[in-house]
Amino acid sequence: MDAQEIRALIEIFERSSLTELTLERGGARLTLRREGVRAPAQQPPAQGTPAPIAPAPSATNGHVITSPLVGTFYRRPAPTEPPYVEIGDRVEKGDTLCIIEAMKVMNEIKAEHAGVVEKILVEDGKPVEYGQPLMVIRP
Repeated sequence: MDAQEIRALIEIFERSSLTELTLERGGARLTLRREGVRAPAQQPPAQGTPAPIAPAPSATNGHVITSPLVGTFYRRPAPTEPPYVEIGDRVEKGDTLCIIEAMKVMNEIKAEHAGVVEKILVEDGKPVEYGQPLMVIRP
């Protein structure tokens, strides 16, 4: 990471609603954190602005895979390639489920548990927020 890239990260972080951002590349690690700031999800929505409605998958039906960062959700490694997983596919712990692109970096999201893909909650190429449910894996 060079100084220009770090400055760009700080600018993006300051404009975002994130409370913490950690980036690891090679042997370098950068953590940006806001102290004493409430997360936006805890603040009431502004008057006249409808609160976003997100699907609320039930953890009792399976393991909910959530986005570890803000970025763009991709189901496939390249536009011409098949998706990593489809509904009904069996996955093992460590299998790649999707990619989240953030600042031109492709971050593979891997299965934390073995199971069957029950739901895919995000459309390919759509933006995702930190903590947003992406998929449900049924054990």
